Amino acid sequence: MKTPCIRILKLQVNNKLSAINPSMINGNSLNNLRFSLQLIIFEVVDMKYFYSMKQVLFVGISLIILFTFCKPEVKEKEPIVETRRPDPHSFSRPDIAVTKHLELELSCDFQQKQIRGIALYDIEHKSADEIIFDVLHLNIDSIDLIDNRTAVTKASYKYIENDEVLGKGLHVKLNSNTKKVKIYYRTSADAIALQWLNVDQTNTKKLPYLLTQSQSIYARSWIPCQDGPGIRFTYNAVVNVPENMMAVMSADNPQKRSTDGRYTFTMDIPIPAYLLALAVGDFDFKPIGNRTGVYASSDILDKAVWEFADLEKMLETAETLYGKYPWGRYDVIVLPSSFPFGGMENPKLTFLTPTCIAGDRSLTSLLAHELAHSWSGNLVTNATWEDFWLNEGFTTYFENRIMESLYGKSYADMLSLLGYQDLKKTIEEMGDTNVLTKLKLDLEDEDPEDALSDIAYEKGKTLLRYLEERQGRADWDGFLKSYFEKFKFKSNTTEGFVKYLDEYFPTMNKGVRDTMQKWIYNPGLIAFQPNYDNSRFLFVEKQLEELLKKPGAYKLKTRNWSTHEWLHAIRKLPKDITKQIIPNLETNYKLHESGNKEIAFAWLKYKIENNINAKEIAKVENFLLQVGRRKFVLPLYESLMKNGHEKEAKAIFTKAKSGYHPITSNSVNEALYPRI
Repeated sequence: MKTPCIRILKLQVNNKLSAINPSMINGNSLNNLRFSLQLIIFEVVDMKYFYSMKQVLFVGISLIILFTFCKPEVKEKEPIVETRRPDPHSFSRPDIAVTKHLELELSCDFQQKQIRGIALYDIEHKSADEIIFDVLHLNIDSIDLIDNRTAVTKASYKYIENDEVLGKGLHVKLNSNTKKVKIYYRTSADAIALQWLNVDQTNTKKLPYLLTQSQSIYARSWIPCQDGPGIRFTYNAVVNVPENMMAVMSADNPQKRSTDGRYTFTMDIPIPAYLLALAVGDFDFKPIGNRTGVYASSDILDKAVWEFADLEKMLETAETLYGKYPWGRYDVIVLPSSFPFGGMENPKLTFLTPTCIAGDRSLTSLLAHELAHSWSGNLVTNATWEDFWLNEGFTTYFENRIMESLYGKSYADMLSLLGYQDLKKTIEEMGDTNVLTKLKLDLEDEDPEDALSDIAYEKGKTLLRYLEERQGRADWDGFLKSYFEKFKFKSNTTEGFVKYLDEYFPTMNKGVRDTMQKWIYNPGLIAFQPNYDNSRFLFVEKQLEELLKKPGAYKLKTRNWSTHEWLHAIRKLPKDITKQIIPNLETNYKLHESGNKEIAFAWLKYKIENNINAKEIAKVENFLLQVGRRKFVLPLYESLMKNGHEKEAKAIFTKAKSGYHPITSNSVNEALYPRI
């Protein structure tokens, strides 16, 4: 969770001031504005937003402008009615004019590191005057309108809104009979969704690489679009890349390279813009099952096929739980190490981090999570990012049910317990009264990325586990099947979920329903401990008790320990006051050499917190130069900063940042150089 910054305050005040037309303000509206600004001042003072005199001066000047220049007139005017956009993170107004299908043509220029594109949209409207697209650092060259007789005319367009996070609102003037809008555009060097990797940054060192990450609001940086999760459209695409390179999208994909570098794609199921995805590079395909397979570079392709051997079984298990898989094929692509997330649930083709290849199939719960998104997220989507828990809470719950079905309850419960530990730690750090610990969020004027945490995932999952235990698993599974069927290929809100739950369980216990409401709309945690089997973790804790009696000599009984037992052990280790625990575990278990990135990350973080020396800092640096997954990268930099290694952290980042995705790089930069 980032420290509240002046940007949020600026947005709050600017939203008030930008609506002011001095010639139209009457006494009542002026008083209302004064009162609103006073509330903002009181709120930011109370929440300790003021960290510098610059911020104090900003608010003071805003108030002077308001009270000096906005003088009331005696004559009363008709009140101005302002409406909130359907999605606070999109300038588009789908209620006025909406995109329904996209014909996309892209040319990927690896020398200029630029995509040149033509986006042809079929649109629906009722004689609307305009359609609004979201753009972020895009260069628009021209726009054409096509009417119902296929006549083409040049469009008039302008940018009205401008926000440092959301980008701009591209307002395209329409004719009453406009059926299609054709936009010619180019991406810029600031396109946050795109990462262009040089040859020496790839695995095979033969060809460069391009990958995208559109979630949450970054599709608008490489395609002009109505970039809200509540807007769905189908698409076809033609992508032109250099010869000998492979290209794949979130669509029906080729399994062999094109000889001329031209690829065609079809997605005939409507999806939101954040699920648009593209990867171009030196990689190939191998099947796993009838509907599943892996794309990866030649050096890791066979390893990935072995690691993901249970992928087809996962798909079949998911179908038995919550209904037929609706997307045809389910393939995955293992991306370069710079990919910022564990996985991204792009339909038909999950984008995946190479850190899940541990050599022992111990980290495949990540695959189960992304597969589960095929139902919760891709099939039924959160209407806005304020309802993000509907995507991630459901998916985390579903992931665990897949793992339980395949590997047993005790194994799945270890995963759940680790997640619950993460949840409690997050709430402790954020504060149990923090509004961002609610499931249903109010993100007006806030970057949705600032609100992403374990809350949506683990608090959402725990709520669903609570409902499962109260309603009974059989009835709960019946509800989930019905829910996915009811809302398939649609977007839903938290309120829509609650309403349907009430309809499905009309006799639900009032206490259960009241608790559910508190869980959703109140911050913090409800006092509920799911019925997890913790016997394997209790054994780990007993081993640690023996270790602490003889920190330099005792050998843990670790035979058959999974990754999850090791993670629990490392998390439970006390501060190494004796300076014997770390040498013991490294000598006996070679944790410092672990190829399992989850274990390596946890171990390095523990060592940073125990005053490591320059030699150990070099090991942290080596990890940060090899891994770009933000889940690992950001906490290590933060730990270095908190434990007296600020200089080293900044020096490592200077070396490593060119290999990070812009999303990761921006997050680390804010941690190392916080804005005042």
